[in-house]
Amino acid sequence: MNDENRYIRQMILPEFGENGQAKLASAHVLVIGAGGLGCPALQYLVAAGIGRITIVDADTVSRTNLHRQTLYREGDIGRNKAEAARDTLCRLNPDTDIVAVVQRMDAANITKLLEGVDIAMDCADSFAVSYALSDACLEAKTPLSSASALGFSGYTGGFCGNAPSLRALFPDLPDRAANCSTAGVMGPVVGMLGCLQAQMVLSHLLELEPSPLGQCITLDCRSFHVSSFRFDKAPEPDGTVLRFIAPSQIEPDDFVVELRDSMEAPVPATHNAHRYQVADFGPDGPRPENGQRAVLCCRSGLRSWQAAQRLMPVWNGDIALIAMGDQEQQPTG
Repeated sequence: MNDENRYIRQMILPEFGENGQAKLASAHVLVIGAGGLGCPALQYLVAAGIGRITIVDADTVSRTNLHRQTLYREGDIGRNKAEAARDTLCRLNPDTDIVAVVQRMDAANITKLLEGVDIAMDCADSFAVSYALSDACLEAKTPLSSASALGFSGYTGGFCGNAPSLRALFPDLPDRAANCSTAGVMGPVVGMLGCLQAQMVLSHLLELEPSPLGQCITLDCRSFHVSSFRFDKAPEPDGTVLRFIAPSQIEPDDFVVELRDSMEAPVPATHNAHRYQVADFGPDGPRPENGQRAVLCCRSGLRSWQAAQRLMPVWNGDIALIAMGDQEQQPTG
C-alpha cells in the first residue's frame, strides 16, 4: 500500500484492511431511488470502492430537487435521475461499475432486480415502495437498508437478511400520505440519513459487529437529538398481510376499485374499475363476489390500505393494494 492508493485512509483501519477492500470490490448493491437519500449514499458507496451498483429511478431531475439532491446541477434538470447520477458517479470513481435502470420499482420487477445483489437500499420517497421492497427482501433473505425523512426528522434501519422486516417494526402504514414533495424536508436531514445508510451498507459488507441489521437510528434535527435501538426480536406480523402489487399484475377477474375521483384520475386504473371512496367500505359497503380478489388503487397506497382495513372485517377474501403514483398510466384490462 502507498499514498497513491485512493482507499488508503479506510484500509489502515484495523477493522478494514486489504480483505475489507476486497469485500467491497466484489459487492453488488441495489439502490432504489436517486433522490435526497440516494444522492449522499451513492457518493460515499462509490467513493469507498463498491464493485457494482445498480440505481433504479424513473423520475427526472427538477429545480426543486437541487436543495437536497446534491449529485445534480442546473444542467441536469429534465434528465433521468438514474442516468444523471451514473454519469456523475463514474467521474467520481471509475472503479465502480454503475448500472442505471430507468423504471419504477414495483412488485412485478423487484424479484429480477434483487438477483445477485448483496444488499438493497431503500432510498425511495414512497412507503408503498418501501413495503414492497421489504417483502421481497424478506422472501429472498436479502439484507435491506431503509430510511425515511420528512421535515426535520427521520430514521434509518437495517432490515431482512437475518433480521426482522420493515413490517415487523412498522406493521401499520402512516396516518397520512405526506412526503418530501407535499410536506417539505431539510436538505441536511436527508443528507445525514443517506450517509447513515451508506455506513450501514459498508458495515454489513465488512461484517462489522454489532451488525447494522436489526438496528434503527432516529434523527430529530429540530432538537438535535439522535437515538437508536435494536429490534432483533421483533415478530413478523400475524394474520393477513396487505401487499402492494404492480398495475401490470391486475387480473381480468379482479374486483378493481379506483379510489381516486375523476378529477384526480380521469382515466381509472382499469377500464372496468369501480369508483368508490374509502368511507363507502364497511358492513353495508361494496365487496367482491366469492372467489374474486379485491384490488384497491389510489395514488400513494394509503387510501387503498384504509379501504382494506374497512373491507377485511366483512370479507375474508384476497386483497391487494396498488399505489399508482403521479405518473400518467394507461388503463389495463
